[in-house]
Amino acid sequence: MDTVSNAVHYIFLAAAACFVLGLHLMNHPRTARRGNTLSAGAMAIAVGATVWLVVHENVISRTGWLVLVSGGVLGAALGLWAAREVRMTAMPQLVSIFNAVGGGAAALIAVGDLLQADHPAVLGARVSLPGALDIVIGAVTFSGSLIAAGKLQGLVSGAPVVFPGARLLNVLLPVSFVAGTGWLVLAPDSPVALYGLVAVALLFGVTMVLPIGGADMPVVIALLNAFTGSAVAMAGFVLDETALIIAGMLVSASGGILTKLMADAMNRSIANIVIGGFGTGDSAPATADGSGAPAQVRSVSADDVAVQLAYASKVIFVPGYGLAAAQAQHELGDLAKTLTDHGVDVSYAVHPVAGRMPGHMNVLLAEANVPYTQLKEMDDVNPEFPQADVALVIGANDVTNPIARRPGNAISGMPILDVDKARSVVVIKRSMGHGYAGIDNELYTDPRTGMFFTDAKKGLSELKAAVGEFVR
Repeated sequence: MDTVSNAVHYIFLAAAACFVLGLHLMNHPRTARRGNTLSAGAMAIAVGATVWLVVHENVISRTGWLVLVSGGVLGAALGLWAAREVRMTAMPQLVSIFNAVGGGAAALIAVGDLLQADHPAVLGARVSLPGALDIVIGAVTFSGSLIAAGKLQGLVSGAPVVFPGARLLNVLLPVSFVAGTGWLVLAPDSPVALYGLVAVALLFGVTMVLPIGGADMPVVIALLNAFTGSAVAMAGFVLDETALIIAGMLVSASGGILTKLMADAMNRSIANIVIGGFGTGDSAPATADGSGAPAQVRSVSADDVAVQLAYASKVIFVPGYGLAAAQAQHELGDLAKTLTDHGVDVSYAVHPVAGRMPGHMNVLLAEANVPYTQLKEMDDVNPEFPQADVALVIGANDVTNPIARRPGNAISGMPILDVDKARSVVVIKRSMGHGYAGIDNELYTDPRTGMFFTDAKKGLSELKAAVGEFVR
């Protein structure tokens, strides 16, 4: 190993250390931006070092350079465009597509290495085994992430899609992984084993995600993110690149831990989520007793709510996906600032699965310059609801449903925000439609709850204007 190669490997190790430090900084919203910048900078330096090494070794043809430069420019342009133009509400879909790209790229590394090896028949298990695992995990991540993005975008039904024989197929396909992996390890020069493993893994990604309902998509995104990291780590073993192994394992471990935390927050096991069948979408109307009769609720106007807010001492906002869909975070931030300036104690209750991806709600509220000190996690804010004069729910459904405390329903045991314990509750919602669990929300028919039927953005603007009349 010459001087340049040694220097590049030290740079890779330094970049890996920066990835670890960046992840640590992302533990808190106050330092998350710095952690993201540090990790992105380390990745840019690692890419630059790779280019330096490739130029030094002079092993790539002109055609190869043309492909590399074209791919780099195209990828960078698409990434820059996506970062600037994609709306925050579409960020879960974008993350899912990034997972697909990462998994697909990792799988292609293994495919390319096995195809381009001078003597694939004598490849050792040190290369062929991680190569086979890379193909399986990467291909499953690629197709599964595309289906997840389609569900989040509405291109694929958000309800569980189960066809006859789906469960049996999802048992047989993993068995074929084991057989295909063994075949490829024993005969790495077999194109049938290689392409067969790719095809089976792609099919499993589709059949694995299709039966999973929209309610579980945050957990699925975290799980597929962990898969992406595992595929990248396997690609590192194939190429014998330590930095790639470290970066992949960091993503895999953090994604795995996040998946477990998200599943615990929904009181679901990961196996139960993967089996699917939960969540029916949010289009069905609510009924009072499940008999089909219209639910009896108390409707309120903007002026009614404004009076409550203006004369309250403590208000807790409960943002949900409805807030994100309406892009109403800035209107909520303005209303909260008006109340804070008036002397009202304001805080935000953020459920772990609020939104459609981990951390979605925190990012939206940060975009509206909401003070971090007002953001409170579920365990911290639940004891405060009995002291709240008003709990204002904006587009949050299943995570506020008191029925979760009782057995025998789809969300039994799921930790919820104790909104119903506040002295008064106001829910901003466009209709009485269900959440992703597909069940009625008992909070809406509580006598202390007022339903403000409107779009979140329009409703919050009206509330700010009305509150301003009382507090000026």
